[in-house]
Amino acid sequence: MLKVLSKLFYLFLKIRRKTKMYLLRPLFKSYGRNFVFDPNGLYSFHTIQVGNDVYLGPGATLSASESQIILGNKIMFGPNVTIMGGDHNASQLGQYMYDVKEKLPENDLPVIIEDDVWIGTGVIILKGVTIGTGSIVGAGSVVTKSCPPYSIMVGVPAKVVKKRFSEHELIVHKKRLGIS
Repeated sequence: MLKVLSKLFYLFLKIRRKTKMYLLRPLFKSYGRNFVFDPNGLYSFHTIQVGNDVYLGPGATLSASESQIILGNKIMFGPNVTIMGGDHNASQLGQYMYDVKEKLPENDLPVIIEDDVWIGTGVIILKGVTIGTGSIVGAGSVVTKSCPPYSIMVGVPAKVVKKRFSEHELIVHKKRLGIS
C-alpha cells in the first residue's frame, strides 16, 4: 500500500512541476518549441531569450538585471548551472558599493550560448561570454572568456583544452547536419 501511495505522490509532483513550467514559460522574453526548464530555478525572465530544443537542468540560475542572456537551439544544461549577465559598479569613490546604482557600460554585457552546446553540471558563466556553436563546457568550470565554436573548455578559470573535431571531421559533421 505504501509503495502505491509513494508512486501516486511522485506522479502528483511530476504533474505539478510540468504545470508550473508551462505557466512560467511566457515570462521569458522569448522561447522556442520544446523548451524544458526547472520551474524552481532562479531566472530574470525578462532578460532571457531561448531558442528551440533547450533543456535547462535542475537548479539553474540565469540572472541579468539589464543585459541579455541569449540561448540558441539544441542546448543542454546539466544541473546547477549559473549564468550571471551583470556586475556591480565598484569604481565610485566615497560611496558604498551597495549604494551605487549607476552602471558602467562594461558592467552589463550579454551572455550568448550559441547552437548545439552542452554545459556540464555546476558550470558558472559570467558576463560578456559567448559559448560558440557545438562547444562543450566541462562540469565545475568557471567561464570568464568566450569559447570558440566546436571547442571543449574546462577548468577554473575555464580554458580550451581541445577541439571536438578535426578539420575533416568538422566538414563531415556540418555536411550531415546540412550546415554550410
